[in-house]
Amino acid sequence: MNYLRNATLAFWAAALPLAACAQAPALSTFPVGAATVTVSALTTNLNTVWELVWGPDNFIWMTERYGRISRVDPATGQVQALLTLPDVTPTGESGLLGLALHPQFATSPYVYVVYNYTAAGALKEKLVRYTYSAAAGTLTAPLVLLGGIDAATSHSGSRLLVLADGTLLMTTGDAQQQPQAQNTASLNGKILRLNLDGSIPASNPIPGSPVYTFGHRNPQGLVQLPDGSLYSSEHGPNNDDEINKIEAGRNYGWPTVEGYCNLPAEATFCAANNVREPLTTWTPTIAPAGLVYYNHPAIPAWRGSLLLALLKNASLLQLPLAAGGQSILPSTGYLTTFGRLRAICVSPQGKVYIGTSNRDGRGAPATTDDRILVLENRAYVPTATRPAAALAFDIFPNPAHRQATVQLPVATSRLTVRDLAGRAVRELQPDGTLSAVLDLSGLRAGTYLVHAESAAGRATRKLVVE
Repeated sequence: MNYLRNATLAFWAAALPLAACAQAPALSTFPVGAATVTVSALTTNLNTVWELVWGPDNFIWMTERYGRISRVDPATGQVQALLTLPDVTPTGESGLLGLALHPQFATSPYVYVVYNYTAAGALKEKLVRYTYSAAAGTLTAPLVLLGGIDAATSHSGSRLLVLADGTLLMTTGDAQQQPQAQNTASLNGKILRLNLDGSIPASNPIPGSPVYTFGHRNPQGLVQLPDGSLYSSEHGPNNDDEINKIEAGRNYGWPTVEGYCNLPAEATFCAANNVREPLTTWTPTIAPAGLVYYNHPAIPAWRGSLLLALLKNASLLQLPLAAGGQSILPSTGYLTTFGRLRAICVSPQGKVYIGTSNRDGRGAPATTDDRILVLENRAYVPTATRPAAALAFDIFPNPAHRQATVQLPVATSRLTVRDLAGRAVRELQPDGTLSAVLDLSGLRAGTYLVHAESAAGRATRKLVVE
């Protein structure tokens, strides 16, 4: 069993012509701590970007609500259209929504998408798996893993997320059928958990059911941290947008509870129904959408924070997590001049990619909208190009919990994690990749040494596991 997962994060920029690697013109800049973040446009003239996922092929995978699935080259901005869904129904807030990739994409090139369609005159939602051909540039062989879910022109969710345990989460909205959020026999107003073949995990809270959590109104952001913690962003009615810490089997209150359990009737319901209160709420509402975790050294002041894309408030919000991740520290807003923001992902180089949603019927699109914006600290120089020892490497986060990333300057023949007694506890041959993810699950808290070996020599870094 390999305890170190190859992340296959090769530095594509080194192989591209200089013209292709030239930096795009800056649209704006803003300070984040001591760093200056530059905003540029990767690509333009899109139509309601709904999802952005950084793929193991080092491309950005994108969905647009009208039904197109594409790969976007992060070096050139070139959009490679793979498929426009033939049966998508893009009406109101419905259409093509979330996307996820199989974690063993090289050998299992499966792409998961969730979208709305029409069946017998009724709007529905389904989760479909496609097979990707890199040679042909196509998505074929659609397999419906879950279908027939009630939908509406609003409140359909739906974000997808593959967890570290190899299962798939899918958020669903209440489809304007509010009581169904509390009905565990219904798939609306839920976070669902499936195996990657569509079967139901034996460890789900309700045997034989895909329901993982319930009592949701319209969750549209979902992220897992390296320590396994799960967080979701959720739209409230005219009050109480939420960030929730997701825990298996918990009830999140809707429609009886809006935000905290702070009214007498809500407190009674919460006590009797295992309700998990949100970490934070917003009234007036801000329309929270895509959610990621940022912990890269490129922008140090953002490390240990959730980054949240906002639709109504048209900005990017930094939500620092307190130690233990059980509360959120005071937030800071950025990126306030580009309209509605919905999709967000982070590259292994610490760049943040954000998709605008100004053509969704509620925005005021500029002539080049919709766009994918790039947020980066252009002064940051990664270890791989610093004038340092040939095999100097970085580990982040450090201290770490369940995972840490090793960023290597050159191809490395072996990585070994040893305890302070010198015993090897993890080993891997990285097969020429420049980055690898250390799976730290099962290790006791303490200090370890990570050894890297290559033709250039050997190097060792200390790693603290919490």
